[in-house]
Amino acid sequence: MSIYNIQATTIQGKEVQLDDYKGKVLVIVNTASKCGFTPQYSDLQKLYDRYKEQGLEILGFPCNQFNEQEPGSHEEVESFCQINYGVKFPLFEKTDVRGRDAHPVFRYLTEQAPFEGFDLTNSSGKLLHAFLQEKHPELLLGDDVKWNFTKFVIDREGNVVGRFEPTAEPLDMEPTIEALLK
Repeated sequence: MSIYNIQATTIQGKEVQLDDYKGKVLVIVNTASKCGFTPQYSDLQKLYDRYKEQGLEILGFPCNQFNEQEPGSHEEVESFCQINYGVKFPLFEKTDVRGRDAHPVFRYLTEQAPFEGFDLTNSSGKLLHAFLQEKHPELLLGDDVKWNFTKFVIDREGNVVGRFEPTAEPLDMEPTIEALLK
């Protein structure tokens, strides 16, 4: 099994085979419009603008599984992202990223890059961990995506080389992305 054997549907309803992205460095991220991490769209777009010509693609998968923070229609999600953050990278239809109905992309990614915990040396890592422990302890179990804006980096050969939890800023991935683009 490879990431390239999976297909997904864009937010406009077009089926895409992920092998269309062979030879690219990918960042795959689950997103939401009403989350405390939503401003990460801005830096994701900066990375896309900075490295697209060198072979970076960012694939955003809106998800409503975490406190219903992505309630809008596909059209509303796309419009929100473009108007508020100037998002030009590909967005896909709203999907589940954890549990029984998780999209195959996220089942594959979490198998390849298991959850290693939050960075408890920074305040947002401590806050998210404490919030989940108190309100949603079931989300801390296993390797599934824990919250919105979990980011996975895939090299040009389709290998998952990094998992960045929601508390990691998109620009924290820049050294990894730059190394893979060389």
